[in-house]
Amino acid sequence: MTTLYSVGFGVGTENKSGDLIEVFYPQPLLNPSANIVQALGKVLDYQSGNTVIALTSDNTQALGDELKNDEPEFASLIASLSVSKKPLVATILEKDEAPQTVAEAYLKLHLLSHRLVKPHETNLSGVFGVLPNLAWTNDGAIDIAELPERQLQARLEGRTLSVSCVDKFPKMTDYVVPKGVRIAHTARVRLGAYLGEGTTIMHEGFVNFNAGTMGTSMVEGRISAGVIVGDGSDLGGGCSTMGTLSGGGDIIISVGKNCLLGANAGVGIPLGDGCTVEAGLYITAGTKVILLNDQNLVVETVKARDLAGKSDLLFRRNSISGAVECKTNKSTIALNQELHANN
Repeated sequence: MTTLYSVGFGVGTENKSGDLIEVFYPQPLLNPSANIVQALGKVLDYQSGNTVIALTSDNTQALGDELKNDEPEFASLIASLSVSKKPLVATILEKDEAPQTVAEAYLKLHLLSHRLVKPHETNLSGVFGVLPNLAWTNDGAIDIAELPERQLQARLEGRTLSVSCVDKFPKMTDYVVPKGVRIAHTARVRLGAYLGEGTTIMHEGFVNFNAGTMGTSMVEGRISAGVIVGDGSDLGGGCSTMGTLSGGGDIIISVGKNCLLGANAGVGIPLGDGCTVEAGLYITAGTKVILLNDQNLVVETVKARDLAGKSDLLFRRNSISGAVECKTNKSTIALNQELHANN
């Protein structure tokens, strides 16, 4: 039996046509053990390839029995799924390829939010075309075409169906809450976000899928799709990072360790470690930047893209001319330990 990239046993939601519209994986696996791979072949007759297998109570229970000696904890989880009244699926990914189904896409998003892979470490090509746009309600995910009927039915039952959002991506905390984080407004963190332990997301902070923080960070700004923020960095209120969906194109924007983006600042270039961008200053790749030496004398003028990835830089505006200047950043950012306590 071949080795596998990932396996997930999930509880799904179907629309009236019998199509899966979302899947919850309580314990997704990356590089599952040989015992699990062998059990998949024996019980589910899995041979090879990326596939989604519908589960029944019988084969779910049989799979749990097969693994109870070698993988007792995982076997217990699988056995507990056998009583589900909702559709069950086994999603098996032999290779890390672009997701072709809703079940595959949701498994990959779970891998990110469970911290099993980091942003850009799993293939999410075409994920927007795979995921359906859904109404996310207090009754769970609902196919948009079926929403009016469900709203009427709820009223007839004497209650209100509350629609929290209409989107392709659900909020992360409905599927997984990573250890050691604080999230003030859970609707602002999408499934597929990667939040490092020690991260605090304040009310105005936002984290998109395939993006996130690698460690302790205070986030009061926007981490766009594809953006990675290093350990110890602080994103001030209303600041912005240009993601692959918002103008960054194929360039991966990142913020290094111990950086500070001031309130309402923004970056469209990768930053190295120990960088500061002053409040209100948005740096794009084409921004003209005047380089200053330690005596504040002009060395040369470059475009910001020429400084991409370089560490210990301070970006500021000249208070008289308004020109963007850059000099060595002699201070590093020490995050407030009291604010970052996640206990």
